Amino acid sequence: MRNLLVVAATAGIGYVTTVVAVPHVIMHVAMKRLSDDGRRINTFQFADRTTSASRAIVRPSPDLAYASCVYDLSDGPIVVEVPPTEGGGYVSVSVFAANTDNFAVVDSLTNPRGIRFVLQEPGKRFHPRNIPVIYSPTRRGIILDRRLAPTLAQFARADKARRGDRCAPG
Repeated sequence: MRNLLVVAATAGIGYVTTVVAVPHVIMHVAMKRLSDDGRRINTFQFADRTTSASRAIVRPSPDLAYASCVYDLSDGPIVVEVPPTEGGGYVSVSVFAANTDNFAVVDSLTNPRGIRFVLQEPGKRFHPRNIPVIYSPTRRGIILDRRLAPTLAQFARADKARRGDRCAPG
């Protein structure tokens, strides 16, 4: 009976560690890597065109142009602005919490003129005019801009557009 309790306790600890701790560790490593060791917070960074050696983002697609922003809401809400790609092209902005949860996705199909929203913690009092508000369940996380760019010409257009990305205090 005692051995069974030890096995059950060990399994329980392993389960809790896997479900609770591992996602936070994964995001901590990703945020550290994407923010240049914490030196670039609340600002977009732009990945080079994806090759077989690219690994800043897990399993990157060679058909996409990536931009990422490690956000920190400690000093208040931030405004996120992602302009459309000239000549069109699909854009998707995903927002991830500190535990890897993807809690918001906004795309160019519903926002063809560009994506704009306020990201803030629940319970904070910030009432922007005519800007949607997305509430982050965690103070820190990652915003990922993905743009369809399967050719060199499309990548050049997507790269030019993503240089206008903004994630900064209001």
